[in-house]
Amino acid sequence: MKHKIDTLFTNGKIYSLESEGTYYEALGTDRGRIVYTGTAADAEERFDPRERIDLQGRTMLPGMGDSHVHFYATCQALTTVDLLGCKTKAEAIGRLRKRAAETPEGTWIKGSNFDQSKWTDADDKLPTRQDLDLASTRHPIVIKRICLHAAVGNTLAVQTAGIPDGYVFGTGGLVELEADGRPNGIFREQASKLFDDVIPDPLLDPANRGILMKKVFDQISSYGVTMMHTYAAKIWNFAESTEIYEELDREGLLPARMSICLDEPFEPQTLSEVEQKDPFRKVQYGSFKIFVDGSLGARSAALFEPYDDAPETRGLFVIDQLDLNEKTYQAYRKGLQPAIHCIGDAGTDAVLQAIEYTLDRCKADGMTQAALDSLPPFRLIHAQLLNDDVILRMKGLPLIFDLQPVSMCTDMHWMEQRVGKERSKYAHMIATLLNMGFILTGSSDAPVESISPWPGIYAAATRQDLDGTPAGGWNPEEKISLYEAVCMFSKNIPYAICQEDLTGTLTCGKFADMIVIDRDVFERPAEDVLNVKVLKTYLAGKEVYSA
Repeated sequence: MKHKIDTLFTNGKIYSLESEGTYYEALGTDRGRIVYTGTAADAEERFDPRERIDLQGRTMLPGMGDSHVHFYATCQALTTVDLLGCKTKAEAIGRLRKRAAETPEGTWIKGSNFDQSKWTDADDKLPTRQDLDLASTRHPIVIKRICLHAAVGNTLAVQTAGIPDGYVFGTGGLVELEADGRPNGIFREQASKLFDDVIPDPLLDPANRGILMKKVFDQISSYGVTMMHTYAAKIWNFAESTEIYEELDREGLLPARMSICLDEPFEPQTLSEVEQKDPFRKVQYGSFKIFVDGSLGARSAALFEPYDDAPETRGLFVIDQLDLNEKTYQAYRKGLQPAIHCIGDAGTDAVLQAIEYTLDRCKADGMTQAALDSLPPFRLIHAQLLNDDVILRMKGLPLIFDLQPVSMCTDMHWMEQRVGKERSKYAHMIATLLNMGFILTGSSDAPVESISPWPGIYAAATRQDLDGTPAGGWNPEEKISLYEAVCMFSKNIPYAICQEDLTGTLTCGKFADMIVIDRDVFERPAEDVLNVKVLKTYLAGKEVYSA
């Protein structure tokens, strides 16, 4: 007697990602889970599906994921003036001036994604309030660098935010001052929140929030993304709320699994085994975010040695070592999983010190090694610049890395100028970390980069900019295989939150989260992955996107 199931997919090349090259002809789903992988003939003999779908020879993969994204901020960014792609400071000012001409006087104007390193008329220097005054003196204007670690306001914005001459922000940020003590408009790291606190949030209006969130959800579904770890960042007013996502889920409007990661302590979520394994439960609490330093692009990532192109600075710590140690320990003991932003070599070393401190103190508290081994790994976010001592220190620690390979497409053009030829060899060391046995997850850090996983997969496998340069790749010894790159953005994502037994591969018993794409990426050059078109996206066996 044949078994009744919901759906049977046949006539496809279904890569399970259990191991490299493993694929099947058919896949069956029932009640949100995968119940069969194998041959089409065997499936036809065993199952009586309510729906039969002919894949017509196309490729199926597990749903893609993003282990580090700011979803709320990505929605906010849709309301800003997008400065991405500006080749000059003048072009950026022109875009802002155009928005000002369409906006009532006195209304805030926000710009996003500026990258002064790509401006041919700026000598890689951040703009100042005087530059933005050229766009308008009748609108408060604030623009944020693509990395989000620096903001610039025009004179009216500085005045509206109430920032006096001689202002000292204190630990965690910097308000740059001119020789006479007047703010020059550049606000680094947590100081940028001084603007965020007074700029109206477009997502506070429920109707507007719904429109913006739907736009971004439609985007991610079209890219094949079925799981996201979205991070709050209170230092920038990036809010996240489980309640909002749960409401969307109840209304049938949530097309992806959302793990909500907060940067303020919260009570660990207690779920029954049935709840944990429910394929239709899409929202949960995730990790506890801690910030340590800034970014390389803004020269605020904490380095052991000065920046080559700014020898007066080694970057910026936004928390001191003692506070970092205690914050990491308290979160870990409470049952929260620390997920720590660290970009510079000194910043990453500080995180490793905090992890060592936490583990030693837990043992002193009486925790056994077996108990420690049962806890989730510490998440290192970014870890973009390392050194030999930092790499050695990592060995043996329970770490998992949330990396953004697509950042290389920008960073490779100025990394040697920023930190010198020798240190630049230690940037974005993906293959090194993989060969050390660490699990690496892929992410976009949107709105910093495109929320699509495919450019990240491309960058990890080719180490080239999106235009195919340089030939052979940048620091090519750090390339990984296309299979490994695809796994970063699919199979490996659930390991970050200890859910690898529930999703990530197309394996019997796991959630039926799949995508159908227009080509077999594993039979083509790695460069071709940029051209992937997602045809179908399924979550818990239900179609949530169709091209």
